[in-house]
Amino acid sequence: MKTKIRIHLADDHQILIDGISTLLQTIPNYEVVGFSLNGSTIYDDVTNNKSDILILDINMPEKDGIEVIKEFAEKGFPCKVIILSSYDDLKLIKEIMKLGASGYLTKQCAGENIVEAIEAISRGEEYFCKPVREKIFNSFTKNNPKLNKYEPVSNSILTGRELEIITLISLEYSGKEISEQLFISTNTVETHRKNIMKKLKAKNTISIVKYAIKNNLIKS
Repeated sequence: MKTKIRIHLADDHQILIDGISTLLQTIPNYEVVGFSLNGSTIYDDVTNNKSDILILDINMPEKDGIEVIKEFAEKGFPCKVIILSSYDDLKLIKEIMKLGASGYLTKQCAGENIVEAIEAISRGEEYFCKPVREKIFNSFTKNNPKLNKYEPVSNSILTGRELEIITLISLEYSGKEISEQLFISTNTVETHRKNIMKKLKAKNTISIVKYAIKNNLIKS
């Protein structure tokens, strides 16, 4: 029997907590084990109910989401954290991910992506919803003359994240540099690299570069 993923919700709006909880309770292997309406109790709450994942709003009374993440970083993360926010400011996103959050969703796409985010993070990956991911990548690519405007390849066997990583590999970025540009860990970069090689049946980096050129990700 598959172990249930224990989820804690933190938001200062009860109606939002109720909505997300109702959605998540429809997933057989999810269990919403608690919620917090202010930031000051979150660390104790998720520790006591042994949460696997915390879904955390940035705007919390008494202690905001950033302060909560800093507390987690100082004391040791009791669970993984998905940020749920109305903001998509890149400086804020970068700060939060550096502190140790595992994912970032805007409230506009939460209903569509929250289950996908939980599944990805449960597998040990980081997760950004599509608008945030594109904003991160485009902020890097806009001034790089070797890159074409980033657009997902239609009918590709690769995910959007894998296409982004292929582009950076093709530009000879190291794993560390890719992790810094996309706000993900080097271990996640390496996992994506292995998946890319497997999907493309690529034997080396040259095959990846050829794919990037063929699909108009970079200029030849």
